[in-house]
Amino acid sequence: MEANRSRLLATARPYLQLFSVLALTPPPRFFESTSNLRLLRNLKAGYCCFASGVLVLVTYECYVNIMGLQRQLVQFHVEDFSKVMGNTHKGLVLVMAICNHLNMLLNYRRLGRIYDEIAALEADIDGASRCFGGQRRCWSFRFRLAIFVGLWMVLLVALIPPLSYNRVNVLASGTDKIITEIVLIMLQFKGPEYCVFVMLVHELILEVRHTLQQINQELEDCNIRDRLQELCVALKRNQLLVGRIWRLVGELGSYFTLTMILLFLYNGFTILHVVNWAIIKTGSDCCPYKRVGVSVILTINLLLVCSYSECCTNAYKDIPRILRRIRSLPVAEDFPILKMGLREYFLQMQHLKLLFTCSGFFDISLKYFAGMLVTILGYIIILVQFKLQAFVETENKKILNTN
Repeated sequence: MEANRSRLLATARPYLQLFSVLALTPPPRFFESTSNLRLLRNLKAGYCCFASGVLVLVTYECYVNIMGLQRQLVQFHVEDFSKVMGNTHKGLVLVMAICNHLNMLLNYRRLGRIYDEIAALEADIDGASRCFGGQRRCWSFRFRLAIFVGLWMVLLVALIPPLSYNRVNVLASGTDKIITEIVLIMLQFKGPEYCVFVMLVHELILEVRHTLQQINQELEDCNIRDRLQELCVALKRNQLLVGRIWRLVGELGSYFTLTMILLFLYNGFTILHVVNWAIIKTGSDCCPYKRVGVSVILTINLLLVCSYSECCTNAYKDIPRILRRIRSLPVAEDFPILKMGLREYFLQMQHLKLLFTCSGFFDISLKYFAGMLVTILGYIIILVQFKLQAFVETENKKILNTN
């Protein structure tokens, strides 16, 4: 990945470097061409040791939190359903860390291809747009990345510790609590990492759409045959670029499949776990509002992932609308080559529907997010009913024993 070759990747580089510090993704430097191969090998070996150390630390914290959970279960006399749910919730943290490290190892080359394709697409889009006034300014992408991703990352770091510090294994030491908070933030940063790549794709789509709009404007007043032929070539080139963006989204889906599935599963399960302990500690809970705050943050993190994916999909759907405007122009009927090119472009857009998906397991969209919320609410209702039934049975037993 050449920073001087790709302004988009250069803009996203600080975020990618931060994610690499948290052992979420390989450092961008690993994908740069360099003549010092020995230094690169040493850096890779050092990062592997660092990532292994992070995994060992997560394993230790998972063990500490499970031990603390066992003591809390005995304290509140809830060694049944809550034990299974609690152990599963704590274990998911370790599973997510292991799967993320395996994903970095097994999909290392795929990530390199993704970087190369983004850089190549940007260069080709730039070349295709030169005769139409060039690309849009990069500062807008930098600003949007800072507002929509950077600001949310700052909020995650600022809000997660105060909202969850008192709830994290009350019997653990202060150091263990702090490390646990760092691990929790690290897991949630997987959402912003995905959003960075979605916004890179979104910027590429906006560039292609901008070029297509310029072609539309040129065709409105163009009567010169040679210029029409040039515009037909530009239209075909635009079509090929859109097809490559579609394939890039497929590569991203394959790369993030396992980690995004686990992120959605973990956040949903955490919300249920929080509700379960809120019911258990009813009347003696020191921080009920903080539980609500944590649930809201986890929900918003998934909402942003789905929202940015939906925004990218909507920008992609604008392309057929522009093609319809071009088809309605008189020149589209008078020039057969343009007419055939438009028909071929339309057929491609009908077949290549842009979907951000986890390899077909589920689509990352607002529709899926709404369905997930309904599912979580359904499980919460079942959980409350289950707890109320257990509470009534316990009270009845106390009354019978008293009599």
